[in-house]
Amino acid sequence: MLEYRAPTDDLNFLLFDVFRVQEAWQDIPAFADFSDDLIRAVVEEGGKLAGGVLAPVNQAGDQHGARFEDGAVTMPPGFKEAFAELAGGGWLGLSGNPEYGGQGMPKLVGCLLEEMFWAANTSLYLSGTLTVGAALCIDAHGTDEQKSLYLPKLYSGEWTGAMALTESHAGSDLGIMRTKAEPQADGSYRITGNKIFITSGEQDLSDNIVHLVLAKLPDAPEGSRGISLFIVPKFLPDADGNPGERNGFAAGAIEHKMGIHGSPTCVMNYDGATGFLLGEENQGLAAMFTMMNYERLSVGLQGLGAGEIAYQMAAAYAQDRLQGRAPSGPVNADGPADPLIVHPDVRRMLLTIRALTEGGRAFAMFVGMQLDRGRYAGDAQAQAFSELLTPVAKAFFTDRGFECTVIAQQVFGGHGYVAEWGMEQLVRDARIGQIYEGTNGIQAMDLIGRKVLRDGGETLKALIAQMREIELTHHADAVTEAFDRLESVTDELVRRAGDEPDLAGAAATSYLDLVGYTIYGWLWARMADAAGEDGFGVAKRQLADFYMARLMPMTAMLAQTALADSRMTMASDAI
Repeated sequence: MLEYRAPTDDLNFLLFDVFRVQEAWQDIPAFADFSDDLIRAVVEEGGKLAGGVLAPVNQAGDQHGARFEDGAVTMPPGFKEAFAELAGGGWLGLSGNPEYGGQGMPKLVGCLLEEMFWAANTSLYLSGTLTVGAALCIDAHGTDEQKSLYLPKLYSGEWTGAMALTESHAGSDLGIMRTKAEPQADGSYRITGNKIFITSGEQDLSDNIVHLVLAKLPDAPEGSRGISLFIVPKFLPDADGNPGERNGFAAGAIEHKMGIHGSPTCVMNYDGATGFLLGEENQGLAAMFTMMNYERLSVGLQGLGAGEIAYQMAAAYAQDRLQGRAPSGPVNADGPADPLIVHPDVRRMLLTIRALTEGGRAFAMFVGMQLDRGRYAGDAQAQAFSELLTPVAKAFFTDRGFECTVIAQQVFGGHGYVAEWGMEQLVRDARIGQIYEGTNGIQAMDLIGRKVLRDGGETLKALIAQMREIELTHHADAVTEAFDRLESVTDELVRRAGDEPDLAGAAATSYLDLVGYTIYGWLWARMADAAGEDGFGVAKRQLADFYMARLMPMTAMLAQTALADSRMTMASDAI
């Protein structure tokens, strides 16, 4: 069984020692009732749910998988009961609108909880995160009637959400989609088309499934400017708001995948289904990005969760597995061999996982804080920072998360390659995070093209300027050098981009990683400064030292590769 223990000590350290959330929330009246004790209790209970309810059914979910028969999907054993506890505890409405049954808690806190839920059971929490995202989209773009009808049901988990974008010929390029929406006399729309890769498009966890479907009106403009968004529920709500008549769509199949076997990835056929416009006509892609941007941050948290559970399993294995002797002499003299944990290269692997995962956790909280300030304090600059950092969070967290699961698998040796120990499942499950909700290459292009080059790097420079204002005691010189390097690379890319049309695409991934490693370094310096003198604090400073010595030097290499001549990448004879 895959076991998971919530890292509550680290979460509380970040909340109250590093980010000092009560000070950060002083000018946000909506958070006035969220005391330290309440936040600690929420984190504690969320950790219990993750470790005690979600994790125990994770491995069985992988082995059994979701099953499809005659248009219906049956979830793995234990999933329905575990989801009922997740939903029944109000966890899906944690950051939801209080006017409709949500709890209105800070996104910063929500990030911590989502990481735990992802770590404990990725396949199951996929249904949860899509429900939260659908509610967020309806809250942002729906009519009062739509909000009143759908939000309470989504927050409670009685109804779940699904996002229907992709078609067999239209993946990243949604402008060429073919799904049609024909207006009806009663104000509804008739939705006809086929979608693929629809996570939780059909399942037996909830009483209803609310699909948010992208489609085109008959007179829509060409391309992405002609896409509208529709609410298409599996069961049409009756006059009392309860599931009524079955709508005109069904699952045609579920995919057989590398990982996340417990999550049904559906082919959905909409055959004249009844839909209701969400937002304005031909503005569907912009509306859907409300959900997509949430999902991108959430999927990034999936990567952090994968790194955390991989570390826990690898560290436990390295403590127990006896192999060889320590280079400095036996530490288990009475036994046949020393534990793996005494070998320097094994320790390097474990420290790498921990440094990347805990650095990412701090990054996620920083992004959550910017989201909270943008939404509740009207801080336009914080909102701009959150938009800048969202593609970094999605791509960098999931790239490093997959990397961490592979490193942890290496600690296990051959036992990491067989199913019994569960490590190979973690590797398979983590891989999808780099692909869905916009591949990581697209995230990198979004960062460099839409977020950096578009404003000449001004938002990034404003973020760095704000970060420089915090006086550092530990590793200040290394952080300053990295900030200087990042600004220099940014200036050079801005200068050259107009003359080199392929430069942004060629530099994108290296540039995103440069941003990620640099900000992790700043956060590790902050964590080292905030750490106390107890065992936890000493370990934090040692991890900060490790990051600066072993991982921060990546910024120098990435700066060089980001500025490499794009013509080398596009040389036609090389491929």
